[in-house]
Amino acid sequence: MAKHLTPADISAIVDTINGWKKPPITWEAICAAVEPLVGKRPTRQSLSSNKLIKLAYKKRNEVLGKEYIPRPSPSSLAVSGERIEQLESKLRVMSARNQLLLEQFVVWQYNASKFGMSDSQLNAPLPKIDRERSVPKLSTARARSRKS
Repeated sequence: MAKHLTPADISAIVDTINGWKKPPITWEAICAAVEPLVGKRPTRQSLSSNKLIKLAYKKRNEVLGKEYIPRPSPSSLAVSGERIEQLESKLRVMSARNQLLLEQFVVWQYNASKFGMSDSQLNAPLPKIDRERSVPKLSTARARSRKS
């Protein structure tokens, strides 16, 4: 039986994917890279079935899929240090925002359960917007602005 991934395993795998430097990034390469972290070689299926891992893979693949150009190194160590500090600061802010969103989600999850909402109700798609009714036609808007 396959080993189930713990939250710590998932976090380590996502960090590995986010730190992937050079293309190509493949599921097999990820499986091999995370084997020492997880303690056992995960299967491609177990990785791709996890939403967080799959999202990290998709986003990283998009970045690496574009024409890969290695970044030139900064001319000075001070400039690179400032850049690292700036990026770490942004990361702390984004992590805090993410934590707040996760906390809000827990509140919503509790309230949805308390008031008897089903999964199908929560996952119902948004209604389609009829753009013809909700947005005035461009030619009509221009004609009005010319008259003014």
